[in-house]
Amino acid sequence: MMKINLHTNAVINHACILLVASGAYFGTSNAFADDKKPKATEAPAVSYTRPPFAAFSSQMQDGLLGGGKYAKPVWNLHDTLKLPDWLSLSIEQRTRYETMDGRFNANAKGGDQQIPLQLDVALEARWGQWRLGGEFLDARQLGADSGSGVNNTHVDMADFIQGYIAWANQNVNYSGLGLEVVAGRQTLNLGSRRLVARNVFRNTINSFTGGKLRITDYSHWQFTGFVTMPVLRDPLTSAEILSDVDRFDEEDSHTLFSGGFFEWNNLAWNINSELYLYHLDEGDNPDIQTRNRRYFTPGGRLFLKPTKGKFDFQVESIGQFGTVRATTNAKDGKNLDHEAWMQHIDIGYTFEMPWTPRFAFEYDYASGDKNPNDGKDQRFDTLYGARRFEYGPTGIYGAFARTNVNTPGYRINLAPRKDVQLMLSHRAFWLAESKDSWGGTGLQDKTGSSGSYIGQQLELSARYDFNSSLNFETGWTHLFKGEFAKNAPSAPNGQDVDYFFVQSLLRF
Repeated sequence: MMKINLHTNAVINHACILLVASGAYFGTSNAFADDKKPKATEAPAVSYTRPPFAAFSSQMQDGLLGGGKYAKPVWNLHDTLKLPDWLSLSIEQRTRYETMDGRFNANAKGGDQQIPLQLDVALEARWGQWRLGGEFLDARQLGADSGSGVNNTHVDMADFIQGYIAWANQNVNYSGLGLEVVAGRQTLNLGSRRLVARNVFRNTINSFTGGKLRITDYSHWQFTGFVTMPVLRDPLTSAEILSDVDRFDEEDSHTLFSGGFFEWNNLAWNINSELYLYHLDEGDNPDIQTRNRRYFTPGGRLFLKPTKGKFDFQVESIGQFGTVRATTNAKDGKNLDHEAWMQHIDIGYTFEMPWTPRFAFEYDYASGDKNPNDGKDQRFDTLYGARRFEYGPTGIYGAFARTNVNTPGYRINLAPRKDVQLMLSHRAFWLAESKDSWGGTGLQDKTGSSGSYIGQQLELSARYDFNSSLNFETGWTHLFKGEFAKNAPSAPNGQDVDYFFVQSLLRF
């Protein structure tokens, strides 16, 4: 049963922001322009297509490519407050209601519902080749209780997820190469986003503190290298979150996450390619006992972007090797050899007809641990990746993760109008290894006698863009439980699961 406790601070904070932003006038404008950048790399004037997912990543200028991917919102504070061209300000507020009937986690009972609120404020100042920026995030929930399993993927109250200084030169020594260096707290979004992502649907956002270097030959290739410490979202426990304990996030100084990411554009026949290597070196700190993951994760991706009247495809192969401990117990000092892998394949076709339907077949395999008693670990770790775009909504649902999973499926996308998007996805799920656990559900049968078939997931979603400042989205997901979901030790009752959400996203 949901207990609605309207936190006074949350209401006041969000109300004040909306009152300040309500002065934004109706009008259109082009993306921010920089008159000093070389004409060869000057971003063309853009017109509104659809609202961006996140204010910072889409409205702020790219240090090497110029203007953002989208025009400024039709209601925007930059013009209303008559800010100078060198200063960017954007505010985004999202409200979602989500409810779930039935459960799939170990020992869970009944249903659940929450109201996640997210407020994002991004500010950036630019002087010549230099940029100084910051991003404030207030992510919280209303209605959770002790049975909700709330954690720091739902809540990160009043904290800064970015605070950085950057330098960029779009034509180093007239070589045609662009160079950018970013230092400080920042978000990362690389490639397919399966391993490193700025979260979109989830209420909180991954961020890192360190340095990032980017070199690009613009239309040909780009390299991104980074050395960072992951930022730990505080508070860590459900009890503290439900008690509205508020602490500033801190870098995990005992963990280092680094990597190199190389992209080639139009390798052949308009095919794009990526090659990368990530390294995670995790240690215990005074507040958190970890599994001391020490991984190297190499991978590569080939893809052809969807085009009307043509086939498209995507193939990504990822390996992972190193060491990890079996538990987070401080007394567990034994390292297990870690060898895992993951494979993604999708093939799609976009029809040149009304509604522009695209049909795609998808397949994912992420290895699991074959034998829980052999002193080895083969369970694939998705690092800091996102999963909503393939495995369904996260939030209070989040049934599937990119680990110990074997899943074929198909997806249909439709666009009845330029401001409406529809999607249907249907996937079947098996455990890659029947003796290993089902993602983060806590369900595991070490004997393997509960089988490997988890069930099928059907997802429907719709999005309507009222204008470039406001959009609405809704979705329904149904999990048809299979034998493992019903019969594994500690499994809840065999009732199928229904998840529903509706949300609004307002940006200025």
